[in-house]
Amino acid sequence: MSISRRNFVKNTGIAAAGFSLLGSKSLLANPFADKVHIALIGTGLRGQNHLELLLKRKDVELVAICDVDEHMLQSATELIKQSGKPMPKVFTGDEYAWKKLLDTSKLDGVVIATPWEWHKPMVVGAIQAGVKYVATEVILGITLQDHWDVVHTAEQYNAYVMMLENVCYRRDVMAVLNMVRQNLFGELIHLQGGYQHDLRGVKFNDGTHPYGHGVEFGEKGFSEAKWRTNHSVHRNGDLYPTHGIGPIANYININRGNRFLSLSSFATKSRGLHNYIVKNGGENHPNAKLNFKLGDIVTTQIDCVNGETIILQHDTNLPRPYSLGFRVQGTEGLWMDVHKSIYIQDKSAKDDQWDDAKTWLDKYDHPLWVRWSKDTEGAGHGGMDFFVIHAFIESIKRNISTPLDVYDAATWSAITPLSEKSIELGHQTVEFPDFTGGQWMYRKPVFALNDEF
Repeated sequence: MSISRRNFVKNTGIAAAGFSLLGSKSLLANPFADKVHIALIGTGLRGQNHLELLLKRKDVELVAICDVDEHMLQSATELIKQSGKPMPKVFTGDEYAWKKLLDTSKLDGVVIATPWEWHKPMVVGAIQAGVKYVATEVILGITLQDHWDVVHTAEQYNAYVMMLENVCYRRDVMAVLNMVRQNLFGELIHLQGGYQHDLRGVKFNDGTHPYGHGVEFGEKGFSEAKWRTNHSVHRNGDLYPTHGIGPIANYININRGNRFLSLSSFATKSRGLHNYIVKNGGENHPNAKLNFKLGDIVTTQIDCVNGETIILQHDTNLPRPYSLGFRVQGTEGLWMDVHKSIYIQDKSAKDDQWDDAKTWLDKYDHPLWVRWSKDTEGAGHGGMDFFVIHAFIESIKRNISTPLDVYDAATWSAITPLSEKSIELGHQTVEFPDFTGGQWMYRKPVFALNDEF
C-alpha cells in the first residue's frame, strides 16, 4: 500500500528514533521475529563475504541465491554445504534470473552484491515484488534519476533500503563519532575523506594473477575486472564516494538537521591505468591503446547548510598505500587518520603537538564495538562487515527503519553523477538535491545511538 511522501519520511524517522529511545532491553525481550527469510543476489567475492555472515546467524534462513557466474555460484554453494545449513533455491541461467527469484520466493529481505549498474533495477524490482527490506552494496545507481527512482519507489511501497556502507562502522571512525557526540572537537567546521586505494590490480585481473599484475578486463577479466574497469574508461567523476562521505555525514547529521547544498569537482589528467598496462603488458598490448576518461585523482568540494565544508578525494589509479584520508576538525581540535593523530585544545599532552590517536580512540571506543567485538572476529574488512549485516537483520526482526536509510543511500551515492556533471561543465558548482523533500529539518539522528546496531 502506498503512502504519501511526507508521511513516509515522517514515519521512518519516528520508527528509527523510537528504537534509540526505547533502549535495548525492552526491544530484545519482544523481538518482532525470531527468524527472517533472506535472498542473496550476487555471489561473487563480495557476495560471499555477506553469505558467510548470513550463514553464521541463527536468526536467518537463506531461502534463495542468484548469480550468472557458475564459478562463483559453485563457490557459494560449497560455503553453504560447509555450514550445514539447508541449500537454498538457486537461480541462474541469464542476467534476469534475479526476477525469477523475486517472483517465486516469499522474502523478508534481499541482499544485493552485484555490479553497480544492476543495483537500481534490482532494488526497485525487489520492492515492487513486495520485499519490504532491501540491502545493497555501494553504490545506489548510475544516474541522478536512478537515485530519485529508488527513493520514490521506497516511499511508494513503504519499503526500507539500506546501503551496506561498512566504513560507517569502522572502529576508529565510530570512536571519533563517540567523541564528536561528546563534544570533544567542539563545533565541527571542516571534514575530509575519500577513497584512496591502489586498485590497479583489481581493475586488471585475468584470474591468473590473484594479487594483481594482470592487464585484462571486460570479457577477459576476473571478478570486478569484468565490469568495474569499464567505468574508468567511460566516466570521469568520484566513482566511489560513500566510504568517505558516509562517516562524515554521520558526524554532521546530514539529512537529520543538516544537508548538502552544493558540489564542485575537479579531475586531474589520466596516466595511472595506462602506465600500469604498459609496465605489466607492454606498449603493444591492445589495452595500452585505450584512453581512460577517469582522472587519476578527483577532488570534490561540498558545502552544507549549517556552514561546514567537506573535501572528498577519489584516488585509485596510482601507486599508494590505502587510506581514506579522514580529517574531522572543530573549534576545539581535530583527528587525522593518515597521521593516526588527534589534537584537543587544552587536553592534549602538549600544546600544538599531536597525540597518538590510539589513547583517545581506546578511551572513547564506541559501545557497539565494546559489545560486539568478539562477534566481529573473522568478518570482512576488520569486522566492519558484521555490523552492516547485523543492523539489516535486526531492523527486519523489529520491523523498524534501518539505521542507514534510503535518503542516506541516495545522498551519499548521488555524489558520483553530480561530480561527473560538475567536471563536464568545467568544474561548475552544481546544486545538491534534497532527497528528503525538506524533512531533513525535522528528522533526528538515529545512527549508532545504542549498543545494539
